[in-house]
Amino acid sequence: MDNAVQPQGDNDGQHPSQFALLRKRRFWPLFVTLFTGAFNDNAYKTSLVVVLSFQANSWTSMDPKVLTNLAMALFIAPYFLFSAIAGQLADKFDKAWLARRVKAIETPIIVLAGLGFWLHSLPLLLTALCLLGLQSTLFGPLKYAILPQHLRANELVGGNALVETGTFVAILFGTIIGGILAKMEAGIAWLIGICLMMAIGGLMTSHRIPSAPAPVPDLKISTNLFSETLRCIRLSCQERSVFQSILGLSWFWGYGAMLLTQFPNYTKEVLGGNEGLVTVLLAVFSVGIGTGSLICEKLTRRRGKAVEPGLVPIGALGMLIFGLDLALGVSGNASGTPQPLAEMLSRGNTWRVLFDLLMLGGFGGLYCVPLYALIQQRTQVEVRARIIAANNILNAIFMAAISVVAAIFLGSGFGIPALFLWMAVLHGAITIYIFSVVPEFLIRAMIWLGWWKE
Repeated sequence: MDNAVQPQGDNDGQHPSQFALLRKRRFWPLFVTLFTGAFNDNAYKTSLVVVLSFQANSWTSMDPKVLTNLAMALFIAPYFLFSAIAGQLADKFDKAWLARRVKAIETPIIVLAGLGFWLHSLPLLLTALCLLGLQSTLFGPLKYAILPQHLRANELVGGNALVETGTFVAILFGTIIGGILAKMEAGIAWLIGICLMMAIGGLMTSHRIPSAPAPVPDLKISTNLFSETLRCIRLSCQERSVFQSILGLSWFWGYGAMLLTQFPNYTKEVLGGNEGLVTVLLAVFSVGIGTGSLICEKLTRRRGKAVEPGLVPIGALGMLIFGLDLALGVSGNASGTPQPLAEMLSRGNTWRVLFDLLMLGGFGGLYCVPLYALIQQRTQVEVRARIIAANNILNAIFMAAISVVAAIFLGSGFGIPALFLWMAVLHGAITIYIFSVVPEFLIRAMIWLGWWKE
């Protein structure tokens, strides 16, 4: 039956289209629930950053740059602090039941954010942002740990691809809508209204998620944040290929976060464009990741595998090539008034940058989706959520560390193209290390390309 959890394994050897999952109750309610959450996170976060950047004097005496960085730190902090507890909860309780409880707190958080804007209270706004970060932290382990319980082995890559695509589309829409409404008169009221509708809609779809029984219902929850964080990371180290996959994903998210953070200043200072071009850069990069993620499922079929680690080196190589071209293709400092989007799109350099970002995102999708599927496939069900929690912890550490290093790099007088070049070279070094430790990735790549007999 469609509303029951389906068995794992290749039941008949067939590979239905990944888009067929969007019609299955064992997938679509989770997909919509995740989409609404990612949209609200980014719509509210973007609107708050815009308001604090352009209207900081009416809220506080703090420097706007310090304030926006503080806001981002408050959103990310729960990933460091509470991912280990989130992993325990997802291993102890039915994941569908837990998803409904976690989603239920989103509506009160959006109401709190609305009160913060209405009362002109910065503490309420920052508290709401931190609580959204906490909610995302609690959702993190269960959303990836539930997929192997609801999907067959030959659907795992397609399911992960749809989740990644939906996440980046939600990020794109949330960022654009949040940025536009924050600048409009009465736009904040519209924003809160849209976020409330998304939160309520997501809560309704969460009640349609089929049961995903707890693998360890007798697990004793430990609230010692430090020791549990270390325990989660130690669990992830037990299988070398799993831990190296986590390192690869953490690097991907750190690299991607660095690019997204630099888009506004890169557009203004290097390309000479305005806010419209920033939106186009974000859209093209997101479309690239979504497209690359969706292609993974078709490419995996080529060798008849449920998960194809051989796509990871191909994705890494593409990211290196187009990361280098992005860094070397346009350099120098733009001067004068930022040019409108139409003018920028008449320039060859702009199209080169857009193509590089599209391909960088596309190969990034090829890189990350098999890594998620491999982690899910090679972890024991009893500890899967906690290992995914370890992935989230290391993701947050990498994103924070790369942000700090990028700030120091730029503060030392280097330009953004130099930062892009440095990151591309570092990407090459890190991926070579990962593939040298786990040669399976390179061997599978040669088999997939037909250069090595299986």
